[in-house]
Amino acid sequence: MKVVVIGALGKVAQLLVPLLADGGSGPAVEVVGAVRKSEQLDRVADLGGEPLLLDVEHATTDEIAAALDGADAVVWTAGAGGGSPERTYAVDRDAAIRSMDAAAQAGVRRYVMVSFVGAVPDHGVPEDSSFFPYAEAKLAADDHLRGTALDWTILGPGTLTDGPPTGRIRVLGPDERLERGGPSEVPRADVAQVAAAVLRIPETVGEFVRFTTGDEPIPAALRDLS
Repeated sequence: MKVVVIGALGKVAQLLVPLLADGGSGPAVEVVGAVRKSEQLDRVADLGGEPLLLDVEHATTDEIAAALDGADAVVWTAGAGGGSPERTYAVDRDAAIRSMDAAAQAGVRRYVMVSFVGAVPDHGVPEDSSFFPYAEAKLAADDHLRGTALDWTILGPGTLTDGPPTGRIRVLGPDERLERGGPSEVPRADVAQVAAAVLRIPETVGEFVRFTTGDEPIPAALRDLS
């Protein structure tokens, strides 16, 4: 399996790339790590991935499709990382959508989107909040993905932490909302494990997997989706 990880130096992706490359999540796969700056290429190689220079914010659909040629799966972990609303929409919505269209154009059927637990129409983020553009951008990108013919999975982790991996999660029900002040966190290391696992678990295709830290082993929790 050849997997292209877009945004390979994000905090989740830096855990995902070596996890895939060294077979820690199962049989080793060929991992291509896409980054937007040439000075980042060596860091991808250090993680065990094949570096790919691809500025998805400015690349056309055709350019992204060319970069994805020969891949079996795409994992989107890129993001604007805050800043201006304009750039948030440009990366988290527009570039993400182009990458989905590019995957379809290149014949890459499997697509995994790393989103967030609140990417729902009634996300409740006030319009005057600095987080509003991100919530809206992710929702729009996720909705576009749902409308494609790709074998998609959307991951909706709760509040991300840098804690050690637990290997266990709790999957939220379709209409379940996290209670304010309740348990909502999940380590990025577990998000990486979930992203790696869904590539091999067909029950996750067509699912929006919203999750926090929990008690069920990750593979079992994902297989229980069917």
